[in-house]
Amino acid sequence: MSSDYEYSDEERGYYDDEDEEMMSADDASASSEDGMILDTINDSKGKKKSYEVEYDSLSQTAVEDLMKADVEHISAIFGVDADVASLLLRYMDWNKDRLIDKYMDNASAVSTAAGISPPTKASSPGPERSKRATRATRLSPSAKKPSPPPEPFVCPICFDDSQTQTLALACGHAFCTECWSAYLTGKIREEGEQRIACMAEDCGVVAPDSFVLRALGNDKATVTRYEELLVRHFVGCSKNLKFCPYPSCTHTVSCHAAASRAALTTIVPTVCCGADPRHKFCFGCPIEGDHRPVLCAVAKMWLQKCRDDSETANWIKSNTKECSKCQSTIEKNGGCNHMTCKKCKYEFCWVCMGPWAEHGTAWYSCNRYDEKAGIDARDAQSRSRASLERYLHYYNRWANHEQSAKLSVELYVKTEKKMEEMQVTTDLTWIEVQFMKKAVDEVEKCRTTLKWTYAMAYYLEKGNAKELFEDNQRDLERAVEDLSELLELPIEAETMTQLRQKVTDKTVYVQKRNEIMLEDTAAGYLEGRWSWNTPVEGFED
Repeated sequence: MSSDYEYSDEERGYYDDEDEEMMSADDASASSEDGMILDTINDSKGKKKSYEVEYDSLSQTAVEDLMKADVEHISAIFGVDADVASLLLRYMDWNKDRLIDKYMDNASAVSTAAGISPPTKASSPGPERSKRATRATRLSPSAKKPSPPPEPFVCPICFDDSQTQTLALACGHAFCTECWSAYLTGKIREEGEQRIACMAEDCGVVAPDSFVLRALGNDKATVTRYEELLVRHFVGCSKNLKFCPYPSCTHTVSCHAAASRAALTTIVPTVCCGADPRHKFCFGCPIEGDHRPVLCAVAKMWLQKCRDDSETANWIKSNTKECSKCQSTIEKNGGCNHMTCKKCKYEFCWVCMGPWAEHGTAWYSCNRYDEKAGIDARDAQSRSRASLERYLHYYNRWANHEQSAKLSVELYVKTEKKMEEMQVTTDLTWIEVQFMKKAVDEVEKCRTTLKWTYAMAYYLEKGNAKELFEDNQRDLERAVEDLSELLELPIEAETMTQLRQKVTDKTVYVQKRNEIMLEDTAAGYLEGRWSWNTPVEGFED
């Protein structure tokens, strides 16, 4: 969309100071003393906003049910048991359509590749040969003699000949139960494997689920870990599922809206696993937490730029030069262009970097010797300095909100103390002082939004669209700072009623400003309103 697009006040979502006072008055008249206005706001959270995506939260049991349904589906089609169907699906990364095509073409090859059965050998002795040998033994005179006692089983792993319990896969390689248990436990708990091959050398037969559970016996911790690994593999193979990245959380999120890369150019798929309201993350990328309103590709670019040492190089380029003789880095600390390197004592001109002795009294002639090169050099330095200053403008504000968000833990502690103080100094109950905690929650949420708005603004092309974005950004930032100041005010019984009303009204206003920021940005993505000053993944022509 062209940059001469004009917006009405309604499209901008503006509120001036009078609008804010009217909102506060209306909100105050509509609310009761127990903070019902905030409860109404919270109830509205159940309605999907334009910047939100549809998703479902799944427990590990729910994901296991999905796996079971796929296993039963394949088992019914191929006429195999659940163990075989599970191994086939895991081999094909749970792609049922691809598995059906491959299996129908060559079932034997797929079964061997999946580790269900060992490769067939043309010259291997079969049952008929064993029967003939038995019949020959019976017909010979020596068969009447008593057969020697069978040799004791010796485990090929531990070489213990006293073991009486053994286990073997379809390949027939037998090992004692204790060795199987130790082997499977190590593979599961230390290596995190869910497709575990036979212990025999060069054997590709894979242990089915029933075999693993039988060998592990009563080791519930390892069994639980094995089941978790199966779920993780299933989730990792599905574009519609994503495991919650928070430590020790076993929940999964299903989001079809963000399954394709093309969708990530118009939405920011922030989801919550459901196990904890704080477990918010982006379904479309591995960036930690909620990075709305900026797209995944832009957020990745910004974080990479912040990590990249190129900004340090830009600063050095903007403020220093290298000595032409010894290549030492020199910083100009005065107005004179006659420079002397402290290391090698080489004298040169700061403008053209040429020897100072050649300048004589008419040192300005260095520009005329290679005027274009001199101008280009100075322009390049100016551009580098301007680029650095622009980056620092956005980075400092981004980092400031990030630091403020990290300090939210301390703010929560201070707020809880204030809430306890309110109960002591006033007649408010614990429920009635919850407005303070709700205000802190809103401040933390809005600071996260503001942090990422600066990352987005850095890459936005100049124009009316960016002006709209920065106006909404300014209004939200001002509202957040006002609410933060209210939270820092001392608790006084005489002004408690007024403070409570102000905090409640400002919390509602801040939440509204945050919604305007997110909704307008989301609408801009869908309308193609935003233009970028650098190539962004998914927006290439």
